[in-house]
Amino acid sequence: MADERADAPAVHILHDNPDWLPPLTAALGAEGVPFQVWPLGDGTLDLAAEPPEGVFWSRLSASSHTRGVPGAKEQARAVLRWAEAAGRPVVNGSAVVELEVSKAAQYVALRRAGFDVPRTIAVFGVNEASDRARELPLPFITKHNQGGKGLGVRRFDSYEEFDRHLASAEFEAPADGILLLQEYLSAAAPFVTRAEFVGGELVYAVRVDTTAGSFELCPAEACEIPDAPPAFARRPEITASHPLIAALGRFLRAHEVDVAGVEFIETADGRTVPYDINTNTNYNPAVEGDGGPSAAVAVARYLGARLSAVRAETLVA
Repeated sequence: MADERADAPAVHILHDNPDWLPPLTAALGAEGVPFQVWPLGDGTLDLAAEPPEGVFWSRLSASSHTRGVPGAKEQARAVLRWAEAAGRPVVNGSAVVELEVSKAAQYVALRRAGFDVPRTIAVFGVNEASDRARELPLPFITKHNQGGKGLGVRRFDSYEEFDRHLASAEFEAPADGILLLQEYLSAAAPFVTRAEFVGGELVYAVRVDTTAGSFELCPAEACEIPDAPPAFARRPEITASHPLIAALGRFLRAHEVDVAGVEFIETADGRTVPYDINTNTNYNPAVEGDGGPSAAVAVARYLGARLSAVRAETLVA
């Protein structure tokens, strides 16, 4: 429920897409957690003012620029740093924004933490893209560094095909000017897995069917294709004790990533490779409604606990 008192401590939700909010705000309302919605886009910020009391939660998406909000990334950075400087608690704060908007940053951090990640070459501009692509075995894929929605993800089976694509009108320059060239990972079976974490703890893992060959893995209801067969189903055998899940939980806690969906692939040659961290993760309605644990409820309860701590501190003060 949106709190009727503007000065009451609340969860302040920074977001760039209202279509993704209803399941989350419904869960907050059901848990009795007051919230205020902060759309990213046009607006102002008095940097000398005190931020409102409560907990700030960033729902910034790396694909915000595709929905007519090109300044969302910088606005989120400014608002979160303003709140952090005043000592307000944040969920997925300014440091997490850097992971959300940069797959290169994700791969560097994951590799440094000991994870097997896809071999990736970051190309700044396009002048060296053709030469550097030839360092990867065929096939290989491209993707945008500031991604989401499968932006720029395309498979190439020859270097000449890639050269033609670069020179064509079909080539779309990445928003931040960074194109990623990446090894193609062949799955042992036609699916990838998305593990949903809240507070650094696994809520559940979901099998995402890739039979159709799509790189668009958004689980939100707004992303679903009408009349398509269900693509998402729980993987109950993936638990918190799974070695990769335990390691990912430690990684997320170390990087203060409070809410995230991490996608990984189990390859035909026996690798288990995390390749994407979604810090504005959405939840598939079919999975959420199957009677198992709900990630939306887990988020609402987590935010409610963080807000309760703020209220307790306010009373003591």
